[in-house]
Amino acid sequence: MQQKIRILAVLEQTMADGPGFRTAIYCAGCHHKCPGCHNPQSWDFNAGYWATVDELLEIIKADTISNVTFSGGDPLYQVDAFTELARRIKEETGKNIWCWTGFTLEEVEADPHLAQILPYIDVLVDGPFIMALRDTSLRFRGSSNQRIIYLHGEPPEDIIPGTVPLKPIR
Repeated sequence: MQQKIRILAVLEQTMADGPGFRTAIYCAGCHHKCPGCHNPQSWDFNAGYWATVDELLEIIKADTISNVTFSGGDPLYQVDAFTELARRIKEETGKNIWCWTGFTLEEVEADPHLAQILPYIDVLVDGPFIMALRDTSLRFRGSSNQRIIYLHGEPPEDIIPGTVPLKPIR
C-alpha cells in the first residue's frame, strides 16, 4: 500500500529551509508544542491534506536544482512514510536531505523506530525550540540548544556556525 504523509504545504525553491534552493515539505502534527514555536498551526495532526510518497517524489524530481527539506510539525511523528520518501529520494535522485525535529539525535538513536530514517538524512537539525534560548542571529535554527548535525560525509567548507562535529551513523 502506498505510504501517505499528512502535509501542510510544499514550498518549492525556498532558501529559508537549509542552504541553497530547497523543496521544503512541511508536515502536520507535533506533540512537542514548544512555547514560542514559529509554526504552531503545524501541531494539529488533522491539519492540511494527505499526499502519497509518489506525489511528493514527483514534485521533488520535477525541480532539478533544489535539494530537500523535511520540516513541520515534526516529520518523525510520521517516520515510516518519511523514511520511505527519504529512501526513494536518495535512490532516485541523490538529492541532499535536511530534516528538522524536536527530538534530539540521542533520543532518535535510542528508538529503533525513529532511527530508521537516519541512514537517508544528510543533516539533522535537532532539539526543541526553547524560548529562553531564542537567538535570531542563528542560521536555520531558532534557539541555541538546537544543533545542525551532518550525519554522513564531510561538512561543506563554508560550514554553518553552530554545526556540531560529524556524527557517523552506525
